[in-house]
Amino acid sequence: MQESNTSKLSIPTRMGFFERFEDFTKSSVWPAYIGCLSALLYAVFVRFYHAAGGTIGMPGKINDPAVFYMGSYMAGITIMFCGFALIALIKPWSRIVPTKVPLIGDRKIQPLLLLTPTLLGSAFLIAHGVSGIMTKALLLAGFITVEFSGFVEVDVRDLALWDLLLYEPFFCFLGMMAGLTAAHYAQASGVRQSSFRRGTILFLIMVLLLTVFFVSSIVFDFVDKISF
Repeated sequence: MQESNTSKLSIPTRMGFFERFEDFTKSSVWPAYIGCLSALLYAVFVRFYHAAGGTIGMPGKINDPAVFYMGSYMAGITIMFCGFALIALIKPWSRIVPTKVPLIGDRKIQPLLLLTPTLLGSAFLIAHGVSGIMTKALLLAGFITVEFSGFVEVDVRDLALWDLLLYEPFFCFLGMMAGLTAAHYAQASGVRQSSFRRGTILFLIMVLLLTVFFVSSIVFDFVDKISF
């Protein structure tokens, strides 16, 4: 019997969310560079600018300028550090200690040592930004009132607009870049697929819970707002 020369066509399987996410983050290192650049720009042109006495983006009179300037400076340093940390996560020496390091050279770094603070920081940034956007939108729509402590006098509408259009979106963006960088680091470090997927779900739950907490704290004013 003559065999058919007709080749069998392979039907591509449909990729789910996790498969697409894993495939994207496995080779993507650009979120680290974009995140670092955005962190540096924000630190210099916002935090350090305000620390030097700049008034653009601050439509009000500060209650204690000295404390505010120092707080802006420290926030800028912290944000710059976060940006450089993202670059470190895509380098080989963040996974294996360089050979030149005495005693511990060539040893593999436990991924959770770097993943834990990165994911916690990422969740905080995203929740901070999302909650800020939600509450400032509600404020501008007249559904809630927000007390801006630290100001002797302030133009609430202008400050809310600055938050809504610049500050809070930046936190969301930086948090997402940090989260994507952490996902790349996890895969490059050999984290098992099952652990990677569970970690992704837990991270999303953490972001949701933090967002609910931040929104509630602002709307009901039961804790001081956390801001940079």
